[in-house]
Amino acid sequence: MQTLTLGYSPCPNDTFLFYPLVHGHIPDKTFQFIEQLEDVETLNHLAMDDALDICKVSYHAFAHIREKYILLRSGGAMGRGCGPLVVSKNVLEPGDLSGKKIAVPGQFTTACLLLQLFDPSIAELVFLPFDEIMSAVIEGKADAGLIIHESRFTYQSYGLHKILDLGEWWEKSTGLPLPLGGIAAKRSLGADTLGKLSAIVRTSVEYARNHPSETLRYVRSHSQEMSAEVCSSHISLYVNDYSLDPSPEGERAAELLFARGEQLGLFPPSIAPLFVSSSHAELHFHQINQ
Repeated sequence: MQTLTLGYSPCPNDTFLFYPLVHGHIPDKTFQFIEQLEDVETLNHLAMDDALDICKVSYHAFAHIREKYILLRSGGAMGRGCGPLVVSKNVLEPGDLSGKKIAVPGQFTTACLLLQLFDPSIAELVFLPFDEIMSAVIEGKADAGLIIHESRFTYQSYGLHKILDLGEWWEKSTGLPLPLGGIAAKRSLGADTLGKLSAIVRTSVEYARNHPSETLRYVRSHSQEMSAEVCSSHISLYVNDYSLDPSPEGERAAELLFARGEQLGLFPPSIAPLFVSSSHAELHFHQINQ
């Protein structure tokens, strides 16, 4: 049995889909996983430091590590209607954001990348943990905040106004789903192991979706400050069919996101394949589930 380190966040979508994997509900016994739960930006830095074998990362962070890591086909966060929001205390227009101080949930989050793609002139960024951003806006420490995760469900209760939906902007300008985060694994593990890992994570996602009540205690233990309703909405939004496989449409979305970032010089170009081979992943998936 091969022991691998696995990093993911305590957010409901991650604990939901990884619960079956780390609690012995997957029939394959090839791997033993040592899990490490951290916030998304900490995970980004761990992956950039080459510290974990498998790691949930923002697509923005993945752009910087494409030579060492590859994305598994399953377990990622991608979709429609799930983008980061820019909010403020005062009503503003999207064109007013240039020159404003904006609180952002980490330099290497996809949210930060999308904001830079939307308006490259936006430069005054304040990097804060995602759960401190709304407070920073309310207290006047920032003119606006870029919110992710459960904050997109609760910002109105804090008296904040939506200025811009970056997911909506992406979808309208590209016609494609929005890639937010993926499960990166070290290329050095080899094609066969990577195919097995992708298949195992897909099996975990399918198990979680078919047995949602089994995951509840584990998910809630990491999201006690969140209401059950918000927790459920969070899972429904970020765990979807793209979490099983990005599909050719999702692959095009990822390629376009990276191409646009490369054009602005936000990260170096790469010709390395982005995703584990679909044929490798499909072969192992059927072997695990036969």
